[in-house]
Amino acid sequence: MNMTEKPPLALIAGPTASGKSALALALAEKAGGTIINADSAQVYRDLRVVTARPGVADEARAPHRLYGTRDGADSYSAAEWAADAKGAVAQAHAAGRLPILVGGTGLYLRTLLDGIAPVPPIDPAVRAEVRALPVAEAHAALRNEDAEAATRLRASDTTRVARALEVVRSTGKALKHWQGERTGGIGGEVALHPLILLPPRDWVHARCDARFDEIMSEEGIGEVSSLLERNLPTLAPVLRAIGVREIAAFLRGEMSREEALRAGRTATRQYGKRQYTWFRRQPPADWHRFEHPLDCGTMADALALLEGGR
Repeated sequence: MNMTEKPPLALIAGPTASGKSALALALAEKAGGTIINADSAQVYRDLRVVTARPGVADEARAPHRLYGTRDGADSYSAAEWAADAKGAVAQAHAAGRLPILVGGTGLYLRTLLDGIAPVPPIDPAVRAEVRALPVAEAHAALRNEDAEAATRLRASDTTRVARALEVVRSTGKALKHWQGERTGGIGGEVALHPLILLPPRDWVHARCDARFDEIMSEEGIGEVSSLLERNLPTLAPVLRAIGVREIAAFLRGEMSREEALRAGRTATRQYGKRQYTWFRRQPPADWHRFEHPLDCGTMADALALLEGGR
């Protein structure tokens, strides 16, 4: 590589069940890549089956980084992930490998590429007060203190509502003010090769249903059972992973197995729909979109888009 050239970075993103992991593995084997997780649920070691983390056999086929590295009791911010991902990207480059970011957490990707808003440290007392509020009360308070954020955020989004409220209370300025200036992003330091997977919705929905059937397996139920035995705080992020609430209700006898399956399939579809909308609208227009079902017949086309210009 010419020393004036920027090092390459592949990025595969899209909604759940769109085929990201399979494509990343194919690219890693073809191009000598290291796969770096960009999914907020797959960072937790407690839930391999429930979060559809790559299996042991897949991990043996190519290096995987930032999968199952965090304990379920730990919180893990986008800024922390971005710092870890930046290190993983640098290590891959140093080893002469292609770093391949893969995941569906748009906030993670934006933080790594564009940088982080320089929000001052939050007053611990303010944080404790806000995090103790039920999400409905927090959202109502946000409407009074940062109406723009309240309009933008879903009233049920516990994490983002609490974050917006604690920022405006602790700093006196809305989160949007701080987000106007970002620092530390690596987007300008790499030659980015992005691909957004946006296959037909009915294809994705069918795969979401099949995925949740796998999640409700004996292994998936066992993962959630073990997690619940730890009596983690109710706001622990790992407890919000798709499938945990539904399987927990089944284990407590509040739902039949079939009811839990239906609820889980619905939750997976709804989550995928939100991701689909975000990835269709938010990434830059010049990022390639791949709108075909990803299978043996189309895999080569997707790989060609990722490898273009490398």
